[in-house]
Amino acid sequence: MKIAIYGYGNLGRGVELACRNHGVTVTGIFTRRNPETVVSYGAPVYSAERIYDMKGEIDVVILCGGSATDLPVTTPALAKDFCVVDSFDTHANIPTHFAKVDEVATKAQTTALISCGWDPGMFSIARTYAGAVLPQGQDYTFWGRGVSQGHSDAIRRIPGVLDARQYTVPKTEAVESVRKGENPTLTTRQKHLRECYVAVAEGVDKTTVETAIKTMPNYFADYDTVVNFVSVEELKKNHAELPHGGSVIRSGETGKCGEHKQVIEYSLKLDSNPEFTASVLVAYARAVHKLNKKGDYGCKTVLDISPADLSPLSKQELLAHLL
Repeated sequence: MKIAIYGYGNLGRGVELACRNHGVTVTGIFTRRNPETVVSYGAPVYSAERIYDMKGEIDVVILCGGSATDLPVTTPALAKDFCVVDSFDTHANIPTHFAKVDEVATKAQTTALISCGWDPGMFSIARTYAGAVLPQGQDYTFWGRGVSQGHSDAIRRIPGVLDARQYTVPKTEAVESVRKGENPTLTTRQKHLRECYVAVAEGVDKTTVETAIKTMPNYFADYDTVVNFVSVEELKKNHAELPHGGSVIRSGETGKCGEHKQVIEYSLKLDSNPEFTASVLVAYARAVHKLNKKGDYGCKTVLDISPADLSPLSKQELLAHLL
């Protein structure tokens, strides 16, 4: 399988490294920056428009752009000529994105997979499996402790802020209540804490910045938020990495009158969010390549992919070692 990487930020770099671990060839990295300024881990770097000149050399394109304005355009555009995988993660807009990509890919006889990663992605599968097994129950999703890149960026846009990291932290009492099978009804504030580390310019009023953070709608206003002011040097030393993770828990009941509590949990603890997401993307690129060779065209999600198509193992190996 020959992979192309379209976009080369944190996620694109992670995909290049993941391809090594998966034994996959990277045909090229395609960037909208000047290729001469991009330093890869060894894969050749080309300008974005060159991708169409190399169509016969690429099996699957992994798109590593953002969900806000990039992927809604580039995924359907590239699906006209290539099999593609993206990590579109704006949950509310997934049906619309799916419809656009499916129309293009079906007509072009390509195979496209959207919204791949860990949420949406691996967590989506966990919720689906658990809900199917325990129909009488409730889903709970906890994110963190980990860096939210979007929330960190929102803080950095406040006047006077030089840099920031925001950690999403599940509240222990909420998680433990769910694990006990108590099926609590939890508000947004009861589920997660926002923990912020912020460096500001000299002379900036910290009280003003803290108020701006804690009252920011759609990001912090609905959460208990802790703001810690630190130096730029401390941020670089102690908060340069991008860890993340979380848990999907299904708390349900079985028996004649629901007398037995049953809890299913799937959890992740990630040192590097982009590198793990990249590894998921490469695994699903393998499945996309298999489906396309079978003539299975159109848009897919992780919920459409069988474990066997995802795995590099043969059917006999799966039966002998994993089933």
